Amino acid sequence: MSFTVLVPARLQSTRLPRKPLADIGGLPMIVRVARRAALSGAQQVVVAADDAEIVAACRAHDVACVLTRTDHPTGSDRLAEACALLGLQPGEIVVNVQGDEPLIEPALVDACAALLQSQPDCPMSTAAHAIDSVDELRNPNVVKVVLDGAGRALYFSRAPIPWWRDGYASGIEALSSPPPLRHIGLYGYRAGFLRDFPKLPPCPLEQTESLEQLRVLWHGHRIAVHVSAVRPGPGVDTPEDLARARALIGR
Repeated sequence: MSFTVLVPARLQSTRLPRKPLADIGGLPMIVRVARRAALSGAQQVVVAADDAEIVAACRAHDVACVLTRTDHPTGSDRLAEACALLGLQPGEIVVNVQGDEPLIEPALVDACAALLQSQPDCPMSTAAHAIDSVDELRNPNVVKVVLDGAGRALYFSRAPIPWWRDGYASGIEALSSPPPLRHIGLYGYRAGFLRDFPKLPPCPLEQTESLEQLRVLWHGHRIAVHVSAVRPGPGVDTPEDLARARALIGR
């Protein structure tokens, strides 16, 4: 199976400025992410950067990188430009690994690509794992997903879904069985769909939930979901997350 990993990287971040260049164990975080993704079966791993500093950091560590425009509203728009710059053909598979996932599991990247290859009627794939904490289920920053019988996404939400009528009637004190699923922000795309995705008009559900993937479902496309038995490594959004990643990897 042949696929490309694209890693979007934006220099400025509201909660953690200059996040891609944050040092983790002597390497910029974006380099850590790319090297981790390279342990998958990807044919190539390419960073899609919005700033020359990120490009320079990648090249200093032999990480492939393309410089994209600075005015992209979303990471998907940035990846669409990267697909064009790399000349990827419409049927080629692309896996989007977020640039703040220095502990991404390579096998999860492979699974996302393999699932998309096996589902020709799905232009996208993603991943999820079982929620094992009531606090996670209550947390609106933890995105949940519900699936149909074929393992495709029916809906993504920040709310606790599915709603366990009898068990949650007086508040969420325990998990339902089977447990709800937490969405993992890892995406597989067919390159042609990724290039067309930014042209789809935003939808009301996407704007209400602030979840871009709902645009895909709104416009009638299917998203295949790999349910992982393993919880992925923590991402880095805040200074506290960065400290945790440094502790796990080693300063």
